[in-house]
Amino acid sequence: MLKKTILDFFNELGSISKFGFRFFKEGFVPRYEFKEMIRQCYFVGYKSLPLVGLTAFIMGLVITIQSRPTLVEFGAEDWLPKMVSVSLIREITPVIAALICAGKIGSSMGAELGSMKVTEQIDAMEVSGTNPYKYLVVTRVFATTLMIPLLALLGDAISLYGGYLGCNIKGDISWQLYWNQVFETLTFGDIVPSVLKTFLFGYAIGIIGCYKGYHSSKGTEGVGQSANSAVVISSIMIFVIDLVAVQIIDILNLT
Repeated sequence: MLKKTILDFFNELGSISKFGFRFFKEGFVPRYEFKEMIRQCYFVGYKSLPLVGLTAFIMGLVITIQSRPTLVEFGAEDWLPKMVSVSLIREITPVIAALICAGKIGSSMGAELGSMKVTEQIDAMEVSGTNPYKYLVVTRVFATTLMIPLLALLGDAISLYGGYLGCNIKGDISWQLYWNQVFETLTFGDIVPSVLKTFLFGYAIGIIGCYKGYHSSKGTEGVGQSANSAVVISSIMIFVIDLVAVQIIDILNLT
């Protein structure tokens, strides 16, 4: 039983890797589906912005409120904007934004492509001479790879604003002083690695969501399983990528 589970895991990993490498083979050669990619960018980016923005705002507010008592205890209340900004920009906001997108976008892609698979729409596209991988997968992966970094950057700004409000709930700090302390603390070593790893988050979410839907089976039951497993695997991959990225950044001394 254990041996079969291990073999199934590595078979699945190999299939996802092969599916992902195919993106680089077909994604950068004509014909380009720009219209479909723009449509997917609209759904991935614009439609996800309210949820990401609201979550980022609440996270900035909550982190600030919860951090204040500890800093006050050590007489370091003035450090609150600096500590919160580094925590949010380096780690919290990019990961939270990616997890939200994994739940919203990954499940949507898994369900949408899964329903197309079980109703044989993908097979019909192949018969008609259309490349379903290029039209369905490449456009969605490009959309997630491009839009999730933008969502994370907007989430960073919104979470910092939430932090400003949190600082003023029990304290009193001016708008100018708050932002001066934030930008005085943050460096390119904080911002650039944080942005770069969100591209990997977006790629992983797009590939896994499309893979699970593209290989869906067992009728309507399989569509639900594809959507569920797309969210689970994407969320795990986000944490794995984040762990690897942190180790690489530490080795390169970028922070």
